[in-house]
Amino acid sequence: MDKILVLGAGKSSGVLIKYLAEQSARDHFQVTVADSSENNLRDRVARFSNIEQVCGIVEDRTFLLNLIASSTVVVSLLPPTMHLLVAHLCIECKKNLLTASYVSPEMKALEAEVKSKDLTFLNECGLDPGLDHMSAMQLLHKLKDQGAEIKTFRSFCGGLIAPESNDNPWGYKITWNPRNVVLAGQGTAQYLENKRLKFVPYHQVFKRISPVYFDQYGEYEAYPNRDSISYIQKYELAGIENFIRGTIRTKGFCSAWDKIVQLGLTDDAVKISESQKLSIAQFFQLFHSDSFSLMEYLGLNEQSEDWQKLRWLGFESNELLLIKNNSTPAEYLQKLLEDKWRLGETDKDLVVMQHQIEYELDNKRQQIISSLALEGENSLETAMAKTVGLPLAIATKMVLQSKIRLKGVIIPTVKEIYNPILKELQNHKIIFRENA
Repeated sequence: MDKILVLGAGKSSGVLIKYLAEQSARDHFQVTVADSSENNLRDRVARFSNIEQVCGIVEDRTFLLNLIASSTVVVSLLPPTMHLLVAHLCIECKKNLLTASYVSPEMKALEAEVKSKDLTFLNECGLDPGLDHMSAMQLLHKLKDQGAEIKTFRSFCGGLIAPESNDNPWGYKITWNPRNVVLAGQGTAQYLENKRLKFVPYHQVFKRISPVYFDQYGEYEAYPNRDSISYIQKYELAGIENFIRGTIRTKGFCSAWDKIVQLGLTDDAVKISESQKLSIAQFFQLFHSDSFSLMEYLGLNEQSEDWQKLRWLGFESNELLLIKNNSTPAEYLQKLLEDKWRLGETDKDLVVMQHQIEYELDNKRQQIISSLALEGENSLETAMAKTVGLPLAIATKMVLQSKIRLKGVIIPTVKEIYNPILKELQNHKIIFRENA
């Protein structure tokens, strides 16, 4: 009997696991979920009697090798830094692999070896990346089939909090990997504007924002993702005038987060000696001169929205966080935000995505906007878990059924992959609405 191995049972895995549990009973395949956390397995796997759960050290090569060798298809929801180890073991054992993570240069370098073993390594098949590629390519291919020439492509996505659950001044709660939330935007972003390459260094990323509007929810803002340029070729848009991909946040978020970046709180290199002894107030005090108050140092005033957001984080608090010693500033900040931005049991999250496309057709310049807005049901079946997990789960089923024939290290930008996935996603209310 065919066997699917899911590595990782973190925040975004719940809906994927539920989908595979239901499909396995119908299509007669087995599912095993492995994680290093008993709590993760209990929360997301234990309720499914037809899924095998294995708790072990997922960083251990021998542990992984034994699991992968006995499987047919492997789904890695582990941290991106671990995908390469999993990939090498899948090559060694001749197993297909799927992830929701970006294709790293190291993963891409395995292309020839993956093809030589007649394997499919499908990456970037979650939300962003993933659903963004599939929905964009479906729309772009439709326009090109009509004879349109694409002039501008702007694509934005964000995992937010539904308005009814928005009870903090940041308008944000954590629904995915908290480490990625803290380190978001690091590096230099690059995109195309008027056929000219634009670079945005990290200390400017959260100042370079664009408005994004959704009929039901109003106006948001978006900052540029790290590398938009590499997707021009992947999206078959050579010669395009404007091309940018960005991340959506609640209006006003970026300005306040920029203050955190300018302070240096997202530094993940330097170690803080005896960090476990620092109160939240002492942590903040590390990053500005005693000659000024924090408010003066940042050039803010009591009434500013940025100041209210920072104050809400507790910069005056004497509370001690349960954190390991010699943590980096980013690790300390992550722990603080995990506590402050925790998703409550009854909270509903919100995933929003929008493609803005300008094109020429019949000598007329036209525009089309395609938008997705999906609210979660609760803290377990979140919109984030649905939009990350369902595309990946459906693709996993397709690989198992030999309905994806492409070999090598690939992403879901071709019709044979995105059409059936997007069609099935409509049954789960993941639907894009278009308007001119």
